[in-house]
Amino acid sequence: MRWLIGVLINAVLFVALSGFFSSFHVDGFTTALLASFILAVLNMLIRPILLILTLPINIFTLGLFTFVVNALMLELTTYFMGSSFMIDGFGTALILAALMAFANMIINSVLWDNRK
Repeated sequence: MRWLIGVLINAVLFVALSGFFSSFHVDGFTTALLASFILAVLNMLIRPILLILTLPINIFTLGLFTFVVNALMLELTTYFMGSSFMIDGFGTALILAALMAFANMIINSVLWDNRK
């Protein structure tokens, strides 16, 4: 249930952020939903391997290199989606990764209050 809500939140974030950036294009909500699902699958399968491989540089940058890994996941999602979900450059993907991480952090802290 929590995973599905996360996919829906990312889809809404994709649509919202595409309105702010001219270098980021999403055709519609269904495209954003499919892209969010693909991103979630890539984050489950490929992201852990990349994080292990980049562990030394991640330690050296105090975890900031994780944004680069997240941007790579967004670029890989763009590759699988085709022309309906486009990120024009790696810089845009890096900014989107940072904004999505920040927004997800806030939304998850509101939705899943662990103080019981």
